[in-house]
Formats: sequence, structure tokens, C-alpha cells
Amino acid sequence: MIPRALVYGDIDLNLIDGSAIWLQSVTQALARAGCAVTLVLKAPARTSRLIAPLLAEPGITVRRPFEEHLVEGLEGAGPLRPAAATELLARLDTEQRHDVVVLRGRALTTAAARSEAFTGRLWPYLTDVPQSVPGLTPETASELEMIATASRYLLCQTEELRCFLEGSIPAACGKCVLLPPMLADIPSARGAEAAGTPLRLVYTGKFAPRWNTLEMTELPALLTARGVASELHMAGDKIHDDATGYQQRMRDALESDGVTWHGGHSREEAMRLTASCDIGLSWRHPDLDASLELSTKVLEFGALGLPVILNRTPMHEALLGADYPLFAVSLAGVAATAAAAAADPGLYRLAADRTGRAAEQFTLDRAAERLRTYLAAAVPVRRARQADPGEADPGEAGLKPRLRVVVAGHDLKFFTPLLSYLRLQPDLEVRLDQWAALGKHDPAASRELAAWADVVICEWCGPNAVWYSRHKRRGSRLLVRLHRFELRSPYPGQLKISAVNQVICVSKHYARLCREYTGWPETKVATVPNALDVAQLDRPKLDGARFHLGLVGMVPSRKRLDLALDVLEELRREDDRYLLFVKSGMPWEHWWVWQNPAEREHYAGALRRVQRSPLLRGAVVFDDAGPDVAAWLRRVGYVLSTSDDESFHVAPAEGMVSRAVPVLRHWPGAETIYDMRWIHRGPAEMAAAIMALGDEHDWRAAGDDAHTQAAAAFNLALVCRAWHGLLTADLDPAVPGPILELLGSP
Repeated sequence: MIPRALVYGDIDLNLIDGSAIWLQSVTQALARAGCAVTLVLKAPARTSRLIAPLLAEPGITVRRPFEEHLVEGLEGAGPLRPAAATELLARLDTEQRHDVVVLRGRALTTAAARSEAFTGRLWPYLTDVPQSVPGLTPETASELEMIATASRYLLCQTEELRCFLEGSIPAACGKCVLLPPMLADIPSARGAEAAGTPLRLVYTGKFAPRWNTLEMTELPALLTARGVASELHMAGDKIHDDATGYQQRMRDALESDGVTWHGGHSREEAMRLTASCDIGLSWRHPDLDASLELSTKVLEFGALGLPVILNRTPMHEALLGADYPLFAVSLAGVAATAAAAAADPGLYRLAADRTGRAAEQFTLDRAAERLRTYLAAAVPVRRARQADPGEADPGEAGLKPRLRVVVAGHDLKFFTPLLSYLRLQPDLEVRLDQWAALGKHDPAASRELAAWADVVICEWCGPNAVWYSRHKRRGSRLLVRLHRFELRSPYPGQLKISAVNQVICVSKHYARLCREYTGWPETKVATVPNALDVAQLDRPKLDGARFHLGLVGMVPSRKRLDLALDVLEELRREDDRYLLFVKSGMPWEHWWVWQNPAEREHYAGALRRVQRSPLLRGAVVFDDAGPDVAAWLRRVGYVLSTSDDESFHVAPAEGMVSRAVPVLRHWPGAETIYDMRWIHRGPAEMAAAIMALGDEHDWRAAGDDAHTQAAAAFNLALVCRAWHGLLTADLDPAVPGPILELLGSP
């Protein structure tokens, strides 16, 4: 069945600007990704410049609320306000439920999230949000937390914006996905020949103070003073207005000598104009240098074969290279840069080649491919009917009954990706028994679920597993996942093991310990590794990551912070660029740790070393614990595992997927999960392994190898399929391994 997408932006499509172009593009990309798309217009259509291409595409329906008389009783004849738009969208969704609701506009998205009409189906595209910590007020953070909680995905234009949101809004973690700028199919880009005479500069888009469009109109005169004949071509009909009279000043400037204002045009017409010019302008006010967004116009210019004059920012350097020749700071600098490009064909071709190669990454087809991946992970597959083709649609009638699955537990943070997967399967109906605490639940609700379920999955072998082993329905299956702490707790001894079909451990070492400690039959205990979301974790490393060690979690003392400090000291004896980043809660935040004198002494000694050791002082950074691990790992080049004991230790695996190099102390069972290449006897050997990868190329190659191993062994889709199999049948004990090898153990 084709997924249905409802698209709306707080955007007037009568005016051509970047946001209007985005709304057109995302509608096209969703259609190419396989959706039946309904685009709802905000305002009465006075021009079809942006709508016409959409009407010609199959799979796209454009709804015009004012022309269709859908807005009576909502508000007047003007553009829809956010509250009225939300009400209209909810009404359309009632007529035909949509799987995905894509929105743009913070006020609109806030209203939609607050209405709860689309909870779990919202895919807001976030741009008009604070993009720095000082701008993120408590009120704004609360609003964004509400939006994130109501959303399935948060669409982010850049990696920088995604990481900022994840680091600021806990509910955004795991939901932020990339949707970079999208370029429509470019007619035919010319080659990067030299600039013509006169030099033709071009700007298309909105006219606003921080976009420096007023200042740009001075360029023809400045270039004439340098002996360069030039023309400035400007297209667009959205002119900012404010109390200073900017709109009138801008209109007057558009009549200046050497300036041709082409007014508003369709996207295709604007591209034809741009292709006839020599250099694109995207030079903006320095206030926008810290923006976490990327201008689509820069990419569009590049796709059309034009070099672009723009500000030097970290994002632009990453896109075009730090040595890109057309960066400019001031108006005079823009003029000088344009004159240099006109005089030097080699410089011109270099800049045009850079912008052209950059644009190749942002095609509409690539956007559709991304969206197709997101849809597969977010939209449940509708079941095909099994009734006769000639019959009326019976809904659920005529379909094989779905397997009824209950997931029970107090802490599901490790099970959440698996739970999301199970909920998407057309042959499963999944319900949740959320326990309030380790041994606290609603017995009446649990009894009802136990009577309903065909399969119960207990996350953690705790009181939940004990209860269900004594109350499960005859004929139903019971799966229990045992992590680490439970093995030495009283709970396995209280479990009615005859009622359990399978106990699942995350490593072969712990599966063996489990069998030895409990005496349970070998056929009862299976191994399925932890699952990792490769797409979320695999992000570009930040500059300097090669010299950054990462330790995730230092509590309790068996995590051995002291040994991580030993590794760092060894490294800094040779190279003081090495730093240690520790992402963890502090020991005094855990009462069960801080009440233990031995634990307190361990941390007191370690923290004294950090303060007093000349090699450690200023070289250890403590970051808050939190779910933003994927963003945090961008700065980390090596992930340490210095523990005395672990059942799996997911941090090295997450680091591997992020292309950090894992460096593990040989704790018991480590070799059953990780390749011996990454495992070492102690701090000195760990430090030596890191120093051996001191070359940038060697470090990146090792990180790529680690990524390949982890992506094969712990891939979310493969692990989820293994769990799906466990719902219906016990593992065959004759299968070697048993299941870890099937998933590609490193």
C-alpha cells in the first residue's frame, strides 16, 4: 500500500523565496519516494508559478482551501493562521488518514503538536528555531520538547542543526534526521568557461537587510571604478518591510544604474536567468555567519555552472574547501573578488568547479532516497487483503490474525529501537506494559495483557519476568532479555523457567555465565547482540577528533576511570594534543554508589589526579550524561573501554559505527563480541595502539574498518529480524553460535 503524506507550510506560494521553493521541492521528493502527497495551500492562489509543476506530476494533489470553500468558519479571506491551519489539516486527515504530516513553520508546528491530532506522525522541518544556546530560552526549550515528543522525525537541514537540537532537547535524540537542501532537476548546466564582458552578477530570492540585497545594488558602480564593466540582475518579489522604510529604499535601489530587476519568476525562469549570468551572489550580513542552515541558492548557482561569492564560515569551508577563492567579508571585498574572478579565467574555473561538485550532493533524487529510507522505518506496512479481488474492502476482515505481542518492563531505553521495529510489522499487534519501577506495576492491567498476548517479551530479567512466568496464558510464549545486573540478583532464582521459552543474552560470554550460574538448559539461553541505528550514529567527524579519546559512563568504579586517565597520561607524554572526554553522570548522583566508602575513595583519587597531574590538568572534559551520544561522538576519535567487567558494553560498538577506533581493555568475554585487533592487555598497550595510528590516513582507515565490522554485526535491521523470528519459534540449538554468527559477528 502507498504511504500517504500531508504537506503544509506556513508559506505563501504566491511569493518566491527559499522557503516556497523548499515546499515545492519536498512535495516532489515525497512523491518520488513513493508517497501519495497532498499539498495544502496557505493562501488563495494568485499565481501558479510554483504550483503548475506539481499539478503535472502523478501522485501529487494540491488542495486550495479558499477556492474549495474549506475555510468557512475558520477565519477571513486572508492567509490561514497556524491555529486555523491546524484545524483544517485535522479535518482533511479525518477524511483520509495520512501516515506522514510534513510541516514547516514553528508556530504552526507548535499548534499541531499541542492539538495532539498528529502525534507520532509529525515530520516538522525546523529552521525558524534558536540556533545558539543563548537564544534557547526555557520557554522555547519547553516548546521544542513538546514538538519533539509529538513528532516521529524532526527534519534538519544540516548536521550542525541536528547536533544542536540533540544537545539541547533530550526528546529530539533519535528523532533528528537529515533533509539537506534539494535541487530540482537542472535543465542543462554550462561548462565553467571564463566570465563574459560585461560581467553579469546575479541574485535571486527575497530582499531583506541581513541578506545584503540593498548593498549589492552598489556593486556595478564599485566595479566601474575598478575598470570592470558589469551588470547586476536581481529576481524576486518578496521585499522586507520595517519601520525604517527599508522596502522603499530597496525598491529605489532596484532602479539604480547597472541594476536590472526582473521581478518575481517561476523557479524555471529564475534558473534560466541565472544560467545566463557569470557569478552568483550569496554574500550576507555577518549576523548570519553562525547560522546552522545552508543556502539552497548557493547550491543552485553551482548546479548551473556559476561560482558564488559568499561569506567564509565553517559550513561554507566544509562545503567548498578552506581555499575556495571567492570568500568575501565586506562590500568592497565582494567587488574586489568579482573583479579578480573576471580577470583570471583559472581562478574563475576553479571556483565554478568547486560549487558544481558541491551541488552534486543535493539532487532531488538523493532527497527522495533519504525520504524512502525514513518512510521504511516509520510507516507501518499495510497488510494485503486476502479476500477475493471483486469484494468490497473489508478492512481487517479476511486477513490472517496478527500475532499479539506484549513488551513489559520498567526501563525500555535499550529496547526502544526494537519496539519501534515490532510496531511497524504488519503481522504483529504490539502493546506495552510499562512498569512504574523495577518491582512496581498495575497487576490488573498486567493480568489483562497476559490473557491477551500470544507472546510476552520481558525486558530485564527482574520482577516483571518473575510475574509473567507465573501469570502468562497457557499456550503463549515468554521471552526474557537478561542484561548484567540481574544475573547476581535473586530474580533468576525466582523465575519459573519452565514457563520461559527463551532467555536472551547480548553476548556469548554472558549466555555461558547465565547457564553456569542458573543451571538452565542450554536450549533456553540464546545470544542476540544489542542493536545499533547505523544511520543515526554514522556522522562526519569534527576537526581534531583524531586526538580525542571518549569514555561513555564512569559509574560505578568498575568502569575504571583511573585506567582511562593512565591511557591519557601515556599519550600526553608524547603528544599534548590528546584529550579525554568523559560523558557520564557523576558518582554522587547515584545514591547506591555514593554511600559506598570504597566508591567515594575511587572517585576522590581520580579527580585529585585530574587536578594535580601536570599531564592531565586541562586535558579532561566532563560532559553531562544524556541521549545525545551520536552528536557527542563526532568529536571523538577513539572510544575507550577500561572496565573490569561488561556484559556487552555498547559504547565501543557505538563508537565503531561512528568511525571512531575502539580501544578495549581485555575484560572477560570481550573477545566474544569484538575483534581481537581492538583488545589490549592494559593502559600501556592501549596507549601504544593509539600512538600507532598517529597518522591521519591510518586513523581514518582503522575507523572505517571498525565501522564496517560494527555495521555488519550490530545492524538494527538484522537484529530486529532475529527478534522477529524469536516471537514464533525457539532457536535451533543445532545452529552454530547460535544467532550471533547469523548476524555477522566481527
